Amino acid sequence: MTGSGKVLSRRALNRALLRRQLLDERTRLGTEEVLRHLVGLQAQQPIPPYFGLWSRVEGFAPDDLAELVAGRKAVRASLMRCTVHLVTADDCLRLRHVMGPVIDRQLRGNSTWAAALAKIPDLEALAEAAREFLAEPRGSKELGERLGKQWPEHDPAGLARVAQFLVPVLQTPPRGLWGRSGMPAWAEMESWLGSPVDRTAQAGEVLLRYLAAFGPASVADMQKWSGLTGLAEVCAGLDLRTFRDEQGRLLYDLPDLPLPDEDAPVPVRLLAEYDNVVLSHADRSRILDAGHLPRVVTKNGIVKGTVLVDGFVCGTWKLGKGSVAVTPFAGLSPADTEAVEAEAHRLLAFASPAAKSPKVDFDPAG
Repeated sequence: MTGSGKVLSRRALNRALLRRQLLDERTRLGTEEVLRHLVGLQAQQPIPPYFGLWSRVEGFAPDDLAELVAGRKAVRASLMRCTVHLVTADDCLRLRHVMGPVIDRQLRGNSTWAAALAKIPDLEALAEAAREFLAEPRGSKELGERLGKQWPEHDPAGLARVAQFLVPVLQTPPRGLWGRSGMPAWAEMESWLGSPVDRTAQAGEVLLRYLAAFGPASVADMQKWSGLTGLAEVCAGLDLRTFRDEQGRLLYDLPDLPLPDEDAPVPVRLLAEYDNVVLSHADRSRILDAGHLPRVVTKNGIVKGTVLVDGFVCGTWKLGKGSVAVTPFAGLSPADTEAVEAEAHRLLAFASPAAKSPKVDFDPAG
């Protein structure tokens, strides 16, 4: 562990985050490589990851991701924070083991499932029955009905939900495919991917990858992103360098990653709904002012698409039929307005290429 005691300003952390998130310049890396670098994209809704990749990858097309999902090279599974993420197949098998305590804590500590859990006498038998049945994709209702035949005294929906925590599972196509939909179908992870969960994976290696994509960061930031606890001890065993932020908090980083100039110019970007860039730090001020948080994250947990100007969230956007509605938090300069409008038109060309009259609206109420 090495530390210079250097204080990193909010802008310095912002520019580092944008660089590592591939948002200061679109990359020409392949889609699978980008997914791996980012340690996945939050994906409880199936389509936002396509926009997340569009904002980062030069020339990205929907089929670039859809083919990975259809070919089982990219999958959607509950991992970090026990939230559905889109990750590469290899990462799914490693992350599922590391995030096991997070998933188990969500099951056993959530009052929603506590009653159902307490009434099931043999969890191992339930898991084994579910694992066998989920060798092929099944809907939650179908799984519950099947388990209910073996445990008729229990609520089928509760049985299905508990089983989906006990058994490593993932969501299967067509959900997650561009232009297609469908209710979630679940399959046992190892059967679907044809490989076992990697039980040699360690939290330390995951934290190194988090720092490569989100650092420099504090222990609280790492815990916010992952849901894991006890990370101070893990960090102490890693080869890291340290900084401080303007509030004096200790920040960790990889020893060999350069930090960009805090005044480096950055382009306007439109971030996807649920983009991890606004969700993966305990202190979001490096990209989102605390006062703007209620405008981005609603009370029921919806995370809106956001607009970055000079690297910071300055508004939200929403896609309509052949249109994008932009809601700034405050007035934009003419030059920034023009840049946001141009980026919104590029988004429309990606999302609605057949639109006859693409339109960008600015909501003055913002």
